[in-house]
Amino acid sequence: MKRHAVLITVLFALTVSLVSVSAVFWEFYKLNKEQYINHIFTKYTVITQIYREHQQRQSSEIMLEANLAVYNLELIKDEKLREQILTKGKVLKQKGFKSFNTSLLISEKGMYTKNTVSNLRAIMVQYKGKIYFMIETPNGKILIKDNELKPYSYINILYTFAMVFAIISLSFVLVLQKLRPLIRLRKKIERYGEGDMEVSFKTKSEDEIGAISNGLEHARERINNVLSSRTLFLRNLMHELKTPIAKGTIATQMLESPKQRDRFTSIFKRLETLVNEFALIEEVTSLDDKKDFAEYRLIDIIDGAVDMAMVDKKDVIVDVPADKKIHANYRLYTTAIKNMIDNAMKYSSDHKITICVNENGELCFESKGECLKHPLQYYIEPFTKDNPSKNSFGLGLYLVDSILKAHGQVLAHEYENGVNRFIFA
Repeated sequence: MKRHAVLITVLFALTVSLVSVSAVFWEFYKLNKEQYINHIFTKYTVITQIYREHQQRQSSEIMLEANLAVYNLELIKDEKLREQILTKGKVLKQKGFKSFNTSLLISEKGMYTKNTVSNLRAIMVQYKGKIYFMIETPNGKILIKDNELKPYSYINILYTFAMVFAIISLSFVLVLQKLRPLIRLRKKIERYGEGDMEVSFKTKSEDEIGAISNGLEHARERINNVLSSRTLFLRNLMHELKTPIAKGTIATQMLESPKQRDRFTSIFKRLETLVNEFALIEEVTSLDDKKDFAEYRLIDIIDGAVDMAMVDKKDVIVDVPADKKIHANYRLYTTAIKNMIDNAMKYSSDHKITICVNENGELCFESKGECLKHPLQYYIEPFTKDNPSKNSFGLGLYLVDSILKAHGQVLAHEYENGVNRFIFA
């Protein structure tokens, strides 16, 4: 989800915009239709007036039709058609009202005025694209067709809505089109992070994303040059160092004094160990893929580390489940465990170490001794050591920490009841 946050945000904004515009247009359509119906419905007053005069004067039906024709109205006489319109037609609006009629009458007592109140009802019906008015009175009802009025048309609103909808959609399509180079750039960055050092970020685009891509391409070239120079320097340096160390080791054997011979032999062994550790550090820091990683039983890796450390196996207590497995680079992980064993042999009070798995499934190295005088971070820096008199170059824990980071782990430390506990967490 987080990997596509920008795309999801854009699509969410598009959805909200289109839904909002649709809701606004829908409400506008309903309001506009209601206003139109209310407007054309007022014509019932004209029809009512004509019909009321027709009743008062008791004029002929021909005269009624003539008066209606003035307003483009037509009286529907066909009973079958009347039935179809009233049954199948759509009632748009209806209204009940009272009609007041005043009549002048003569009686024995003289002339007097008579007011008559009639309950009328007007109904507007739509049928087959035509507008009809039905007027109901106590004396009957008539159905009149209006040849002038037209039913409400939503074409204009629909056209406007379609235009706005298309413009918004097109705008977001253009935005997504602009984001496509960003998606490609992200994939290239992932490939570069996975070790594809030859991936190219170069682009002909001159917009902001193009500027970022070309900037990354420039940075990639400089990083590749630095890495190539560093690798070449370290490899040549180690190669050049091994030759004089080998010659010095041979020359040492020619010394007559056993004391001097042992001293120089120790010096050259320490130098050789240092060069080998440098080689391992260079390998770990240059590890850019997991092709050499595989699944191994942890107990097998520990056995290999004990053999590599060349210590008495009775001094190493191993309490690790036989079915415990890890995904690792066998040689590097074995070296990390071997360095932890060497560290315990040098600094523990009884020169023993216990290797076990804690309740969280993490590999632990326990040895008796004094608590560390400095935080763990101090000891995992290169060329640091707690006791200069010890036979150490200060690269052991630094190398362990580098190997663990390559395996997605970290080195932790605890001290409890006189026991130092190092954890591969």
